[in-house]
Amino acid sequence: MRRSVIIGTGSYIPTRRVRNEDLVSREFFSDYGKPVDRATNARVVEKFQKITDISERRYVEDDLVASDIGRIAAERAIEASGIDPETLDYVVVAHNFGDIRHDNRRTDIVPTLAARIKQGLGIANPECVAYDLPFGCPGWLQGIIQADYYLRSGDATRALVIGAETLSRVCDPHDRDSLIYADGAGATVLEARDTEADQGIMAHATRSDTLDHARLLWMGSTYDVKTVSDGLYLKMYGRRLYEYALTHVPGVVEKSLERAGVEITAVKKILIHQANAKMDEAILSRLFKAHGIDDVPDDIMPMTISWLGNSSVATVPTLLDLVLRGQMPDQKIEAGDVIVFTSVGAGMNVNSVVYGWV
Repeated sequence: MRRSVIIGTGSYIPTRRVRNEDLVSREFFSDYGKPVDRATNARVVEKFQKITDISERRYVEDDLVASDIGRIAAERAIEASGIDPETLDYVVVAHNFGDIRHDNRRTDIVPTLAARIKQGLGIANPECVAYDLPFGCPGWLQGIIQADYYLRSGDATRALVIGAETLSRVCDPHDRDSLIYADGAGATVLEARDTEADQGIMAHATRSDTLDHARLLWMGSTYDVKTVSDGLYLKMYGRRLYEYALTHVPGVVEKSLERAGVEITAVKKILIHQANAKMDEAILSRLFKAHGIDDVPDDIMPMTISWLGNSSVATVPTLLDLVLRGQMPDQKIEAGDVIVFTSVGAGMNVNSVVYGWV
């Protein structure tokens, strides 16, 4: 049976650590022109950490952009796979904001990030197709799903899927929601192989709810109305996003499991988008309760959000790479394990992949 198999992973974690206490001195606004008393900032940050579990996040250095860190993650994934990059049929790069320089916060996506990364990798093969995929936070996982179609069809043999984002350059420093965002990149090499039915990508599911939910995340001006700027910043309706994820993510995961013919009790790890620890815990709890299981198994959900924050498309591939490289204490993935990948984000989009580890 021809299946898509992960043969290499890589990631880039920025070196700039930004702790919660580093942000206490900021001037925050609860809405446009409505300041938050600075005397309460420490309490605001403390409450934020209790809700999200984020104590710090990583920002890129000034000389780097998304395509730079995406290329670094890709180089590491290619090295881990042991392949010749010239044998890649696709390079798919998931992102949402393109390359945004430190000194010019405007989006730059011409040429595509995929074209830039392919060039940076030195791939000369013109039949290696490079393109970008903007799909909110689930972008990397949707890239995996698209690559699976190419590989299983026989159209391709190998694909490189990258997720790279620099959210620190699009979030409003005067918006308390900006505390959640971070930068990072992750990459994965997939190969078509003849495997057993329970190996490689077994099934997947995706949904897009645009009619009523398209603008739960949007781009708007800074909350600090005193600032003269024509720039746009990432905004969100946090509570509505939480409710959307809790309502829809479990169902999409369930659909992917049904398509794979896998029971929830057979799943060893669930690698979920790192957006909010309490939200992820609630999603898992609801998923297991739907099967009559009140207690979620220990260590089934590795988490990096406490120290890496939410790097959008990079959270899941980075998490996978850290586990595989032994950099997550008490977490490991072994041959025969069934893994679920799932993500939710702007659009609103949700996706899930069931994978049998080879």
